[in-house]
Amino acid sequence: MGNYVLNHWYAAAWSSEIGAGPLGRRLLDEPVVLFRQADGSVAALADRCPHRLVPLSMGTCVEGRLQCTYHGLQFDGGGRCVHIPGQATIPPKASTRSFPVVERYGVVWIWMGEAERADPVRLFSISKHGQAGWDVIDGGYQRHPSNYVNIIENLMDPAHTTFLHSGTIGNPLAGEQPVATERTDDYIVAYRWLENTSPSPHDRRRLNVGDVPVDRGQFFYFHLPSTSRVETIVLPAGAPRDTDEQLCAGLRTYSYKFLTPETASSTHFFWMHVRNYQVGDDQAAAMLRAALERTYQEDLEIELAMQRAQEETGLRQLVSLRIDHAPVMAARMLAQMVEDERA
Repeated sequence: MGNYVLNHWYAAAWSSEIGAGPLGRRLLDEPVVLFRQADGSVAALADRCPHRLVPLSMGTCVEGRLQCTYHGLQFDGGGRCVHIPGQATIPPKASTRSFPVVERYGVVWIWMGEAERADPVRLFSISKHGQAGWDVIDGGYQRHPSNYVNIIENLMDPAHTTFLHSGTIGNPLAGEQPVATERTDDYIVAYRWLENTSPSPHDRRRLNVGDVPVDRGQFFYFHLPSTSRVETIVLPAGAPRDTDEQLCAGLRTYSYKFLTPETASSTHFFWMHVRNYQVGDDQAAAMLRAALERTYQEDLEIELAMQRAQEETGLRQLVSLRIDHAPVMAARMLAQMVEDERA
């Protein structure tokens, strides 16, 4: 595998993606096949039949077992061959690697490292998910043709939202607002409050009050090694914001991106949006989903352009700016995490 943290839970798929047949997906430069067993639980195996290395994802599911399309060998969720047509004896080596899997929040999480260290307690916790008064948009997926470090740096860069996302989440005044940065061993956050400012186009549509001044907080978190959480809080200008209850009095959203490297130059981009407004409004949710997908598509196009230029030049960037502080720190923390795991 490449320069990845292995001993960690990564998003492999949405639960809804895994139905009656197998799903093949390259994760951390490894081919993996996901399928449902007889009890409905998800299993994950290396996507290679040990006989002739044919991808098992080309096969079918038979009574909760995965059947190779080439010669009909069947494998259980632990990767063991349990049936060979026309042969009673199964060779001891007729098995393929299995990976620990957990389903939570409608996501199938996979552990690509040492199986004995795969503790579900270490799964990322999603704030407000499933709580009364909150709604969730999930199932979002894009394949981004870029190295996942580029994507992490983009998601930790508040400065670009003013310009690249001017029609959705951007605010023309935000570009001049300084960004503070904090870090712990587990995450880094870049944040700012825009006080007594005009709402963004997105906020204006949600507030339905025109151009009333607001205080808008933006918190860009990167939870090592693969989760972005962008928290946005919009309150009437001057409203108190000392407690969680006060922060929830206005518009509050948690925008999650679960990033799973596919290869050195491509990334699985799973996204989920949790909000406390227009709860239960399917039309509003559809409009919001479209706006979010537009925003992420804008990011994708920039990331692709950067990836191509980096491959041509062998460089990641030419000039460092003050606005690069949080993105660079996130990349360095990730690199250190990879190095520490290999030590």
